[in-house]
Amino acid sequence: MTSLRKMIHTCAHDPRFLGGLIAVPFIALVAHTAVATGILLLLFPELGALSMDVFSRPGGLWARHPVHLAFTPALTAILGLMVTRHLSYGFFSIGLVVAGSILILQVLKSPIAPAISAAVLPLALGIKSGWYPGAILLGTMSLALASTLHRRILGPNGIAARAQTTDATDDLMEETAGRYQWIVFFCVFLGASLLLVQVTGWRLILFPPAVVIGYEMFAHDRECPWAQRPYLLPVACTLTAAAGVGFTLWLGVGAWAAAASMVFGVLLLHLMALHIPPALAVGLLPLAMEAPSYRFPLAVGIGMTLLTSIFLLHRKLALRRFPATA
Repeated sequence: MTSLRKMIHTCAHDPRFLGGLIAVPFIALVAHTAVATGILLLLFPELGALSMDVFSRPGGLWARHPVHLAFTPALTAILGLMVTRHLSYGFFSIGLVVAGSILILQVLKSPIAPAISAAVLPLALGIKSGWYPGAILLGTMSLALASTLHRRILGPNGIAARAQTTDATDDLMEETAGRYQWIVFFCVFLGASLLLVQVTGWRLILFPPAVVIGYEMFAHDRECPWAQRPYLLPVACTLTAAAGVGFTLWLGVGAWAAAASMVFGVLLLHLMALHIPPALAVGLLPLAMEAPSYRFPLAVGIGMTLLTSIFLLHRKLALRRFPATA
């Protein structure tokens, strides 16, 4: 009983855990709306990661930029849709959408890195519907409005009370990349993943949130929280992927499966003491698939193990080259 009380007390005073729980009904409402309207693309998986951050960090960079939050993913979604309609899946098309998305972030000075996932998703799942960018926009606009309302309800004192010691570091990670040495290893990760896709035929080895996870790791290797504990990355993402598939097969596509996947992800990250919001997007991705299966968690495990291996190589070489600053 003492251990249970201690765990409940810890959860109740963890802003990230509480923010994740606030995100659950929002995601469930979006999923319900998606099913009720027949516009299943409303449930953009990265809404899980975005909602956890803006509700747990109302003073954070994403929450302070609702316009970027609403519109950046829709712009990258347009890019992804255009490429998917005119090019086949492969090295060139993936390179084009990833490079184009990063360029959009740089030009707009937008901190919304999960927008990269909105560009990759059509290629990964073969989405060619003209409704796709509009559906993404409706979802992200809803989140931006909910985040703004949340900030107003809290007020300056409430926002200050939710401040965390890691806020400054998290804000640095969410800024657009300022250094470019990381690009070579990021490209190595993309290329190696695509080679595995070609060999296995499993496109979701390079699942959309993986590109965001890799971008954040390489571009912000000193600030990114999961870059400090990379060995746990494959474990966390594989488990959320398996849970997402399981809940979707059991409960069907809808609010219950979305809510269950989010709750599982929030609890898992809390128990692992690992801050990796994109893992929530991994858990929601099965709801966007036509026929989710347990091949997806296997693909996620392979992709994340590859990413971790390349990142550790990158870090090792960086330590040799810049021993005083790496």
